Amino acid sequence: MSEQVFLVLTALAEEPLHGYAIVRAVDGLSEGRMRLRVGTLYGVLDRLVAEGLAERDREEVHQGRLRRYYRLTDAGVRVLAAEVARLSANVRAASSVLKARGAL
Repeated sequence: MSEQVFLVLTALAEEPLHGYAIVRAVDGLSEGRMRLRVGTLYGVLDRLVAEGLAERDREEVHQGRLRRYYRLTDAGVRVLAAEVARLSANVRAASSVLKARGAL
């Protein structure tokens, strides 16, 4: 799973969000390291929807513009949880090796 997909799933885990809110959430979650472009965001969302990991929640008109909200599905929650477990195991393994070398 790419970092972009991971962060979009994480952003949607708390509540349904529209595109710009997802961009802001990913920026905050990554502490400014990742700035999603609109084309990248909607490519990721299209893929997540096609895979059943996210779905459209609702549409709202805000200041004359349509906002489409997305939410995580139960399958999306399971995939995100599995990825968190995988990454956590990798961090523990790397930390163990680095501690043994005195680097941590």
